[in-house]
Amino acid sequence: MVKGRNRLPTELLLLSGIPGFPSLTTKTKNAVVAGGLTSFFFGVYFYTMRAVVGTYELQVAIDKFEDLKHRNEQEATLAPKS
Repeated sequence: MVKGRNRLPTELLLLSGIPGFPSLTTKTKNAVVAGGLTSFFFGVYFYTMRAVVGTYELQVAIDKFEDLKHRNEQEATLAPKS
């Protein structure tokens, strides 16, 4: 490493586009990254939970279809054959 440079090259590449970010202290940078990651994962969690709850309507429709299919099969077997 060159004397006086304590930043990794990847840090410079990834975070150089955010104005003022390189001048923050390490603890502040960690807090910003932790907040971003926490927000992302909570967003994914709530999106997933909402998507899972939405599948209940689909399950009700499948159950109705299977019930109708079962009734039609019973009627077909009970119908007199001529």
